[in-house]
Amino acid sequence: MNIRIVRTFLVLLGILISPVLWAAGGVELAQPDATFPKLIDSYSHNVDASIIGIIKERAAAEPFNVVATVIFFLAVMHTFLTAKIRHWGHIVEGRHAARLKLKLEATDNDEDGRPDEVSFWGQILHYLGEVEAVFGTWAMALFIAICWNKNLDTAIYYIGEKVNFTEPLFVVIIMTLASTRPVLKLAEQSMRLVARFGKETPLAWWLSILTLAPLLGSLITEPAAMTIGAMLLAKQFFDVKPSSRLKYATIGLLFVNISIGGTLTHFAAPPVLMVAASWGWDIKFMFTHFGWHAVMGILISNAVYFYIFRKELLAMKAVPVDGKINEDPIPYWVTGVHLVFLAFTVWMAHYPVLFIAGFMFYLAFSHATAHHQSKLELRSPMLVGFFLAGLVIHGGLQGWWIEPVLGSLGQYPLFGGAMVLTAFNDNALITYLATLVPDLSDALKFAVVSGAVTGGGLTVIANAPNPAGQSILQRYFDGGVSPLGLLLGALIPTAIVSFSFMVL
Repeated sequence: MNIRIVRTFLVLLGILISPVLWAAGGVELAQPDATFPKLIDSYSHNVDASIIGIIKERAAAEPFNVVATVIFFLAVMHTFLTAKIRHWGHIVEGRHAARLKLKLEATDNDEDGRPDEVSFWGQILHYLGEVEAVFGTWAMALFIAICWNKNLDTAIYYIGEKVNFTEPLFVVIIMTLASTRPVLKLAEQSMRLVARFGKETPLAWWLSILTLAPLLGSLITEPAAMTIGAMLLAKQFFDVKPSSRLKYATIGLLFVNISIGGTLTHFAAPPVLMVAASWGWDIKFMFTHFGWHAVMGILISNAVYFYIFRKELLAMKAVPVDGKINEDPIPYWVTGVHLVFLAFTVWMAHYPVLFIAGFMFYLAFSHATAHHQSKLELRSPMLVGFFLAGLVIHGGLQGWWIEPVLGSLGQYPLFGGAMVLTAFNDNALITYLATLVPDLSDALKFAVVSGAVTGGGLTVIANAPNPAGQSILQRYFDGGVSPLGLLLGALIPTAIVSFSFMVL
């Protein structure tokens, strides 16, 4: 590697870790601050204060609140710039390739004088342009800020003890299991039964996947449903090369439908999981209060987008399948064992030691039945897990301003507020913070949860499964999925679902 690159990298690394080394150097900083972050109910409460007044009081009581929130909003802004950063990465790599070519010509292909084939700064820009890397990267900045303002032990205590990483770990495992060949084949065959009514055209698959996959999320969890839905859409629809407008409409519709499709039960959608135990919501309650609203929202949204894009959808033809491709059938018992592992993981979703142990047994089973398996893909699940882990690290320090905003609103403003806040936070965080608000009425509880799931398709960070869907489908979008394009694609179904929850 070029010595200049090594020196530059070491200087940057030194700048990054120097605050940590500084924080670790003082003997007086040996004990962590167990009160960090301050609990919501530990702040003094002035019943007459406005929202702005409460936020100012809490910022004065704990100045680091402002630092943590500034870092969080910088991370949010970073997510909107990822496509541009990836473009810069391509430019840097192009220039590097041109310099490499000139160098090789000047040295007459002398290998000893050959420069680095990999552009260091190009790779760094590509890394910074990955949406899944954003919040984990800014979590490093947050860690350093905690070290600087508190001490190293407090930073370690917060991330190592107070932050709950169960959901990111669960998403990694459930995504991996849901993307296995037997599970995908079973889901594909189930949706094919519906697609056959439309002669398995791209339109028939489009309607089947966007209707059934979200509802499947109420049984096998939303992350698994997103993985299956996105992979089948890639194979049966995006490979047909729809227009850019239809691609963004489809991914926006998928994200919104998945976000509300898990609300028929109390265990499959993360935002519902956060409140079900505290508020005593069971399957019967979810189906009667949320389920039918979600089903109507999905059906109406699909119908509206079909009407808008009917000419293109009706004109699309399926890509001919190579007749030589003839995959061996998967035995029923192999598929059944996969479903058992999937069900066990869902059952033990709150106990990472157990569902990770179950995954270890699955790996052994997968190896023993390798001739019925596809290559186990861990890159995408690991990136999504990294994304969510960074998000929960930041989210744990945002309650100081989110809680007073939620607690001061009426039913309809609360619905809208939860929906808007969800665009900038994982919707599970919004509903969790709602459990901290004392004396919420049943109407307000319904408003905050329905608002949170309704806004779950507006951005990639709005709902835990969204990064999984974007990771699978982004290769079909030039330069990756545009945040603005996703927002525009999700606006119409979001409005329809709002009508379904609050009017129907």
